[in-house]
Amino acid sequence: MLGKELKVGIGDMKFAKGDTTVITYALGSCVGITFYDPVARMGALLHVLLPTRSNPADINVYKYADPGIQETIRKLTMSGMMKSRMIVKIAGGAKMFELSGKSDFGNIGQRNVDTVKRILAAQGLRISAEDTGGNFARTMVLDVATGTVVIRGAGRKEKIL
Repeated sequence: MLGKELKVGIGDMKFAKGDTTVITYALGSCVGITFYDPVARMGALLHVLLPTRSNPADINVYKYADPGIQETIRKLTMSGMMKSRMIVKIAGGAKMFELSGKSDFGNIGQRNVDTVKRILAAQGLRISAEDTGGNFARTMVLDVATGTVVIRGAGRKEKIL
């Protein structure tokens, strides 16, 4: 493999320029969001755990969709990416557990996807590709040199977004 690899944990964000691969594992109900500027050849991957922050004392903004997306966009634009050129792709949001009773409550994955889509739209960003839902975990890989996003799942065919 050429270049370097950056690993993104749960509730984390990494961005890079040039010959770098940014990867996150175990996107179950979590949502991975890639941002890519083909002119600046810069990209980022954000791994969101929950749709909204219920504890204002939690300082990890990347764990939550709303502050996480806003902070990622702020950092990227400060580093030279232009919002008007950003190509955004999302993956994850699976329903990993079946809970009896109130079924929507157990589907945090769908709530994450809905919230991410709403926030991105409010930011004026369009999602160009997605691989969401289902009941399986995914690995999401962004090749910053090309903007290619690859999705892998155990026992599943690799998918290019």
